[in-house]
Amino acid sequence: MLGVIVRRLLLAAPLMVIISLIVFVLGSLAPGSVAESMLGSSATPEAVRELNRQLGADQPVLVQYWSWLQRAVAGDLSSSIVSGRPVTELLAARLPVTLSLAVGALLLVIVIGVCSGMVAAVRGGFAGRVVEVLAVLVRGLPTFWLAMIAGVIFGVNLMWVPVSGYVPFGDSPSDWALSLALPVGVLAFGEAALVAIVTRAEMLAAMRSDYVRSLRANGYPWKRIVFKHIAKNAAGPVLTMISLVFVGLLGGTILMEQIFAMPGLGSQMVTSTANHDLPVIQGLAVFYTAMVVVVFLLTDVAHGLLNPKVMAR
Repeated sequence: MLGVIVRRLLLAAPLMVIISLIVFVLGSLAPGSVAESMLGSSATPEAVRELNRQLGADQPVLVQYWSWLQRAVAGDLSSSIVSGRPVTELLAARLPVTLSLAVGALLLVIVIGVCSGMVAAVRGGFAGRVVEVLAVLVRGLPTFWLAMIAGVIFGVNLMWVPVSGYVPFGDSPSDWALSLALPVGVLAFGEAALVAIVTRAEMLAAMRSDYVRSLRANGYPWKRIVFKHIAKNAAGPVLTMISLVFVGLLGGTILMEQIFAMPGLGSQMVTSTANHDLPVIQGLAVFYTAMVVVVFLLTDVAHGLLNPKVMAR
């Protein structure tokens, strides 16, 4: 298992370099410049050129990227061109918001999706059809529309939860939970339906296998067969789907933070892109790439624990 982990980490290094280069080039191709964003539309062309020169933004893109990469390898993600704050400091301040949204939604997805999928597979019949129909309907709802409807119903009309803002856990755990309720619920809504469909399909496939028929013919208790054998064999594909869902949730936090006015990494990404703040954009790209690498690495480890033959390949 250790060898597989080392190989995954070695492959992650060039992946992060490639992604950071793509992000840097695309960011540099965006209309306008950081000097124009800082000085405003009334600035003279001479003032814009001078500020770009001072910031190093007038150099070729690859030269700027190479300078950034050298610092990044040494652990320095540079500083924001707009605010002057270190990029690591900016990301650390906003990281709890994004992780709270993504991890909270993931836990909700696992509980609702896996449990409903297992019930639909084991009970079958009407329960299975209900889960399928609901999952298809839920997946077809636009996330932004669902967020606005949920905000109006639960935040404005019923006033159960706040419709915007974020309260740190250290300030008030109860207010922290309430501030996350709407965005986490909206994020998890559609993804839980997808996990339920996959869980049900994998459970049904395992239930139709020969070894399950043999166990039932030999008089093994049905609950033991379900939880010890069927669930274990269905866990691999479901685990893979959950890891993909988490990656999607990380991207979904950007929209949730904009809709519910939450100071997370997603809102910082939007602001930095509008201001052409390339160091911050690069830092965010590195963070999101690292998160994806960690998620898939943990998924590989979990697969290895479920089935050691997987890690021996």
